[in-house]
Amino acid sequence: MTDDRDDGLEQRRRRLAAELAEVDAQEASEAKRDAQSGESRRGMALGLKISSEFIAAIAVGAMLGYLLDRFAGTGPWGLIVLLLLGFCAGVLNVMRAVGMVAMPLEMGDKRDKVRKP
Repeated sequence: MTDDRDDGLEQRRRRLAAELAEVDAQEASEAKRDAQSGESRRGMALGLKISSEFIAAIAVGAMLGYLLDRFAGTGPWGLIVLLLLGFCAGVLNVMRAVGMVAMPLEMGDKRDKVRKP
């Protein structure tokens, strides 16, 4: 009777171990899929941030140029100059966000560290 009971317990243990391994495999695949989707969301967020900074810089330049032309009566020149300045500021913001150009504070810190022996 104890042998039958031990055999039944052993079969149950094996079955539970197999089910547990299956659940662990499913959880691992779900975790991998979640990690991949998280990376794509971060990329999308970075792209939206960069594009909004670029568009905002151009819009601010255009708005300031329009207001300058409106109140100073300078014709289209204020709009043209400040629109180009806004475009340059937008490109600089994009390059900073991507990491191609260092931030001004970072450059100052590096100069200070180089000078000190």
